[in-house]
Amino acid sequence: MKILAIVSTIDLKNKLGCTPAWWQLLKALHEIGNEVIVIPYLGKPVESLWWRTYDNPCSKESTIYNSYLESKKSSGKSPSQKTLLSPIATQIIKHYIKPKWERHLVHILQKERDIDLLLLMSIPLNHISGIPSRIKQEFRIPVAYYDGDMPTILPKYTVSRGFKFNYYEGADPSEYDAFFTNSKGCIPDLEAIGAKNVHPLYYGIDPELVAPVEIEKDIDISFFGYGSDFREEWMEKMITIPSREMPEVSFAVAGGNFAIDLGNAKIIGDLSYSQWRQFCCRSKINLNITRWSHTNVYASSTSRPFELAAFGSCIVSQPYSGIEEWFEVGKELLVVNSESEAIETYKRLLNNDREREEMSNRARERVLKAHTFKHRAVELTAIIERVKQQY
Repeated sequence: MKILAIVSTIDLKNKLGCTPAWWQLLKALHEIGNEVIVIPYLGKPVESLWWRTYDNPCSKESTIYNSYLESKKSSGKSPSQKTLLSPIATQIIKHYIKPKWERHLVHILQKERDIDLLLLMSIPLNHISGIPSRIKQEFRIPVAYYDGDMPTILPKYTVSRGFKFNYYEGADPSEYDAFFTNSKGCIPDLEAIGAKNVHPLYYGIDPELVAPVEIEKDIDISFFGYGSDFREEWMEKMITIPSREMPEVSFAVAGGNFAIDLGNAKIIGDLSYSQWRQFCCRSKINLNITRWSHTNVYASSTSRPFELAAFGSCIVSQPYSGIEEWFEVGKELLVVNSESEAIETYKRLLNNDREREEMSNRARERVLKAHTFKHRAVELTAIIERVKQQY
């Protein structure tokens, strides 16, 4: 297939959480035989060996508006919370941004002639309402949407979670021929607002990128993440309290924006993607602590457990509804249900090199067997091939 993908951003400098996953999925789509063309919704295009690009027709506008939203976030305000400027922004999007994007897409589709799929990836649906319907009717190609931010992008979470857009407000998900989501438990929510042909498409890994390195394991227990919001309880139960109760054990936390006391854990600071690999591989135990919205809505995937498994990590997780969809609990990772259980588990694992190694090997084998982005690319294209039969 020849796929035209509009992605939230393709530039890692913009620091949107989905971007590393987009790189890996788009690369996988290329590797299984598709031709991929990418346009970013935020910022400038980035060429690669696996796709070609077209310019973002609103590159300057998107960068300026993103800076404004970032400034709101830095001042402690939720970027998606309405202000006096919100009606003005809505009118600019409706009468300037959307028409500009529509003209751009029509031009590209006319120029390329043989596009098989328009795939939109975590861009604001309500900014482009009506465009998918026009493209389906005029060019007779399927249009699909992939939301990688479920469940926290749902309107009931958006403001409190601090997302930049409440992009389901005023949107029409029924415009899309297929709808993909990182969360199986959110499918009823999506269907309730009109989405059709909804499928889970979980995160995964590129085994060439996410692979273990031989390095001394000089950290006992580690965690990496951005922000303590919505995971304060389990950061306290799995880091703060155990690090105080186990002063002889080294705890290390990387990332940032932690608004809670982390006990005796050493704060490492932010890490690049390549530094994170070394951080994980230096650690005897890696913690999977995810925001409560993901852990409470069934099978809401994040990248972390798949990446930790691919790095050959010994994973200890908080309770996580649906984690058994991806891993066998007790064999490929462990789940703790309290701070006392966490402490007991840490002590046992740190005193048993063989158990840690066997569990990490099983986790890596599982992710390579079932959870690479090539697996996800095959799932996506198989569904789209069925949709194409309707055109």
